[in-house]
Amino acid sequence: MLALQNIVQPTQSNRAVYLMQSFIDILQKPTVFANRNVLSPHFVPIQLPFRERELEKIMVCVSPALQGSRPRNIFLYGKTGTGKTACVRRVMSKFEALGSKAKVAYVNCRIYNSRYKVLQKALKGFLPEIEKSGFGITFMYEKMLDWIATDGKFLILALDEVDMVKDLDELVYSLTRSNDEIPKGGISIIGISNNLSFKDRLDSRSKSALFETELVFAPYNTQQLAEILLQRSVEGFKQGVVSESAVSLAAAAAANETGDARYALRLLLRAGEIADERLAPDATSTALKVTDKEVDAARRAVDEDVAKEAICTLPEHQQLVLLSVANLTLAGGSRYAKLSEENNDGFLFSGEVYEEYLHLCKVHAGEPRSARWYREYLHDLEMLGLITMIDSGKGVRGHTRFIKIGFSAPEIKSIIERNIQEKNFAREIADVEGASG
Repeated sequence: MLALQNIVQPTQSNRAVYLMQSFIDILQKPTVFANRNVLSPHFVPIQLPFRERELEKIMVCVSPALQGSRPRNIFLYGKTGTGKTACVRRVMSKFEALGSKAKVAYVNCRIYNSRYKVLQKALKGFLPEIEKSGFGITFMYEKMLDWIATDGKFLILALDEVDMVKDLDELVYSLTRSNDEIPKGGISIIGISNNLSFKDRLDSRSKSALFETELVFAPYNTQQLAEILLQRSVEGFKQGVVSESAVSLAAAAAANETGDARYALRLLLRAGEIADERLAPDATSTALKVTDKEVDAARRAVDEDVAKEAICTLPEHQQLVLLSVANLTLAGGSRYAKLSEENNDGFLFSGEVYEEYLHLCKVHAGEPRSARWYREYLHDLEMLGLITMIDSGKGVRGHTRFIKIGFSAPEIKSIIERNIQEKNFAREIADVEGASG
């Protein structure tokens, strides 16, 4: 036994030394990057170019809290990557630095997607006992009102992707009406959404009380994106490794898509990673360059990554609608193509996609959503670039929309079916644990 230990222990020790040396070798390898974090879409720079007007308007809306008055509600709209979240986070940091009685809570509603989850996430930073599970919504609501009324605080809730909240109307109504029950202090909302039409889901009473100020963020153009990338590349990359044409190409590619600054930053970051990967083992740091060639390669990789991330974060019914488009595309396209006099190569009829969605709901998700919800799902999928839609022309009876998939149909089908399998497995585990408990 002793002899066996003498054999095993040096082997394990040698393995640890080898792994440590491997990390050292990786960290010592030449790289184009000076500070990768600066190139992250989640990094909020001190200066936000081309968003001065939007920053000022948000600050004007929340500033009354610094003088003991309730701030106005404000809703920010715009496509992904137009600076909405970055502007709110910049205002929040400035606001909190002043140390007033007003408090700000940021909630990502794609993750915390119900009234209960939103309130729990927002309040647990101020009321630690709320973090414990088991409290009802009424208890949390009353705790919130008592906490605000104690010394007349103002609570500003920044709700990112607010349209993802399942019981949105109940959340909005309870938050806006809560001000009627607070003798001093109050609650205000900064809502952030990619979808301008989500207000249609709300009751008229909620809408009238909520939408005091609205602000639309326009997409960035090529020149603006180039300046944003240049600003980040100065800090993010080592001096002289990024060519001007590479920055211009990344900016133009993002502007041609959606004017998305996040996409542009991911392109530049991935191009830098590709430059590092292509570097020969014996090369020096002077050989490191990020050129148009790396940006072109990065675009192919990032397009796939963005699509996969977008699909995996979609709510269940939106995934089923997208899977319906993929299934019909793989089955050979529209069954009703002959009804149209137009050349709609690869496009599907909205009605047949809805029929396929109803079928998939029976198999996977139970009760389907209404046709109204279905239309909203299509709009969201189009905004993400996962589908393309055009209105029907004269050759079609009535009014419909043609739908075309915007990404690889086999890849979409594979991703969504894998997601469904994982969710079903998680439900089975929960059922077993519930039964055993």
